[in-house]
Amino acid sequence: MSLIQTVAVIGAGTMGSGIAHVFARSHFDVILSDIEQGFLDAALARIRTNLGREAAKGKLPADQVDAIGARIRTTTDRAELASAEFAVEAASERFELKAELFRSLDSILPKEAVLATNTSSISITKLAAQTSRPEQVIGMHFFNPVPVMTLVEIIRGLQTNQATFDTVRVLSTQLGKTPIEVNDSPGFVSNRVLMPLINEAAYSVMEGVATAEAVDQVFQLGMAHPMGPLTLADFIGLDVCVDILRVLHQGLGDPKYRPCPLLVRMVDAGWLGRKSGKGFYTYSA
Repeated sequence: MSLIQTVAVIGAGTMGSGIAHVFARSHFDVILSDIEQGFLDAALARIRTNLGREAAKGKLPADQVDAIGARIRTTTDRAELASAEFAVEAASERFELKAELFRSLDSILPKEAVLATNTSSISITKLAAQTSRPEQVIGMHFFNPVPVMTLVEIIRGLQTNQATFDTVRVLSTQLGKTPIEVNDSPGFVSNRVLMPLINEAAYSVMEGVATAEAVDQVFQLGMAHPMGPLTLADFIGLDVCVDILRVLHQGLGDPKYRPCPLLVRMVDAGWLGRKSGKGFYTYSA
């Protein structure tokens, strides 16, 4: 693979902005892309805030904050991604959306470029098949908040070659992350184990076994979890949880992954967790 200097990040939400943050902090030039300038402006503001917090805590020299921010440029025109040697897709967890993005990126980026996806559940093999370079498609699953969490799940598709895997493993360490290889299966390891926990916690509330607060306290006080599963679900986004559960249900065919009806109703109501101000808990602005 060629030397990577410029990285394209597609999707300027929580995960995309975090990924742009860590690449810029590690001295890569970043092109952050989304469909609306407002999304990009919000992402840049979020990145500046988080860099400021790192500097205030002594984790980053204060005189580097502006320089890191200057390494990130934004665009709503995908054609401007053509100068990138590496791309990370961080769009919503919907196969049709990601497939369209991969077809587009395949036509825009240099033929040597690696196309990575931050998907937390969708088949890398299926996404790779949307391109003319399936051997250069790979899963690079970051965790939220990206600047803080050290884990990156690296997922090979059936077609992914060793050079692509080695490139992403090295990149992960350059970002200060710990890469863990897992196989291409719905939900990989993290969400295959986590989402049933969140789902059962929601069933416990729906069936009147306990309140959300009580469920979370059981896991915090009895299992030493830093936050309970329903607080975590609100943090992830209840819509994201439902999307992942549906991928698991469809991909594995096991009814234990069927999204809890309470979760589905909450998403239908627009109660998505922290990002909407209400989920299992209510959040102030």
